[in-house]
Amino acid sequence: MINRNIVLVTLLSFTMAYGKLLAQNKGRVSVSDVLEPSSGMHLTGYLGGKLEESIANRILVQDVDKLIEPFKVENRKETQMWQSEFWGKWFTSAVLAYKYHPSVQLKQVLEKAVRGLLATQTPDGYIGNYAMSHRLEQWDIWGRKYCMLGLLSYYDLTKDEKSLNGASHIADNLISDLNKKDGIIVTKGNYKGMAASSVLEPICLLYRYTNNVKYLNFAKEIVRQWERPDGPQLLSKSNINVSERFPKPKNWYSAEQGQKAYEMMSCYEGLLELYRLTGNDSYKQAVVNSWENIRNTEINIAGSGASTEMWFGGKEVQDFPVHHYQETCVSVTWLKLNNQLLRLTGESRYADEAERTYYNAILGSMSVNGSTWAKYTPLNGQRLPGSGQCGMNLNCCEASGPRGLFNFPFHIVMGRREGLQINFFVRGTYQLESPLGQRLKVIQSTDYPKSGSMNAELDINKPEAFEISIRIPEWSNVNKLTVNGETVADVKNGGLTRIKRIWKRGDKISLELDMRGRLIESGNGVRSFAIMRGPIVLARDSRFEGIGLAAVLKPVTDQQGYVLLKKLPDNPTEYFMHFEAEFIPESYTETPAGPVAISLCDYASAGNGHKSSFYEVWMPQLINPKNNGSFHQ
Repeated sequence: MINRNIVLVTLLSFTMAYGKLLAQNKGRVSVSDVLEPSSGMHLTGYLGGKLEESIANRILVQDVDKLIEPFKVENRKETQMWQSEFWGKWFTSAVLAYKYHPSVQLKQVLEKAVRGLLATQTPDGYIGNYAMSHRLEQWDIWGRKYCMLGLLSYYDLTKDEKSLNGASHIADNLISDLNKKDGIIVTKGNYKGMAASSVLEPICLLYRYTNNVKYLNFAKEIVRQWERPDGPQLLSKSNINVSERFPKPKNWYSAEQGQKAYEMMSCYEGLLELYRLTGNDSYKQAVVNSWENIRNTEINIAGSGASTEMWFGGKEVQDFPVHHYQETCVSVTWLKLNNQLLRLTGESRYADEAERTYYNAILGSMSVNGSTWAKYTPLNGQRLPGSGQCGMNLNCCEASGPRGLFNFPFHIVMGRREGLQINFFVRGTYQLESPLGQRLKVIQSTDYPKSGSMNAELDINKPEAFEISIRIPEWSNVNKLTVNGETVADVKNGGLTRIKRIWKRGDKISLELDMRGRLIESGNGVRSFAIMRGPIVLARDSRFEGIGLAAVLKPVTDQQGYVLLKKLPDNPTEYFMHFEAEFIPESYTETPAGPVAISLCDYASAGNGHKSSFYEVWMPQLINPKNNGSFHQ
């Protein structure tokens, strides 16, 4: 047996890594992230294919000129719509795609998009599409935010000073426009000022890149204004359920609406950036409080939530039909918030949530070839395409979906001061730097989540002492972890297993996770059952032959309460996973009917084939008064 404390990581490696971080962030950051993304990666298998499909069929086919058209001076006539977000959403997706898979073609597209947008910037610094008399209204500041995020992402990629200057001029113009008005950002636009004040994120990034204190002061002022009586009160209300922070408004999509899910989480992303700059712990605590509340009261089995784009206490009623459920923009922002917190803290609970969201809500929103994205995706029903918005033949979720898709790979294997951390199990190669500055490569061999097996092999020139942390998912109750065939002791789920030793080329870590089918109950008491296997939600689909989706079926379980799942042959063009399980059907005979075999597939594939179909995650159970009104036995 290998004790996890066999070899302590050398003090020298800690000191050098910490000094390097301090040098990189001198004068800009008070709190450094625990984890740093891989410097390069190449995914293969299922997820690798999804990423390549998105690049080919969504990122590269976008008509860039169409995205830039609204910003031209002659077209600045808008008074209420949100065309100005589309360029930034698509562009930040494209930058992530380029970081993942650099290519000459994509670089040329990025350069064209930046040049085209900057060409629309007028001498006052404005980039947007709103008429002069309607500046700061509706979605104007929100659109400016996405232009800044796009330009700053390009600066981060290329160090192109024109992009940084362009973003700075947008920010300066915004500050000037606000000061000419009344200086109050939380009274501009809709949703208690959350859409407008989510500009906090690029403002904080601008301070990091320029060290100009006016941006830090503006960021602090935005957060101060949150606590005004007419503001969103994102700090003081962080311990209140996100669906109950304000009274239900008369007009659902309005300035009075304080439950807007996407915009609220965007503000909290910005607050984490301000926490990094200031070290003010109240900022971080407000985000953590809200994250815990969202997870506990809103996030459904597929890792998303919100109805008609608002928080509504939805976790409790997720087995009922919900109107306009689980907007893709909400799924993407929840994923990004989780990965922000993961990067900041290194805590495995954020990776648990991110993994569930990615494999279910995110991939379930993406069409089979990656060309389109659903706007809403129910848990029971069918996947229907959204419609174009703002006369652009594009909607917010189609623009935003790839931002989530390409966010995930950078968090699979990450560097940390002590060594590295394996958060997710995805076939591919990941390049990092060891604590002593050596080139370090991690090669994952796995078909996870089809199976629970993962092998990770190290490639490093010289032996070096450091620590490798491995996430053991909360749902995995039986686990086996070995290094070079020797068992690692004390492996517990819901946290990190840390292995400290001298690592050398060819060392192999092997992990076996518990992939038994788990029954998930809905609500207080059982109204419905769903089945999960690993991080994957399983679903029935009308494409499969057998009993209709309306039938009442009780899952058959073993003595430990697990569902026995029989793997069926793959059909990659139709679904990622395919299983069969036994169920007891509703019966009116004296002797209960015997079990029947029912096919199940992964949620992301359900209703998402080349032909439209209906699907079902939640399986309603019979109410039996003999059992105090609970499900039949």
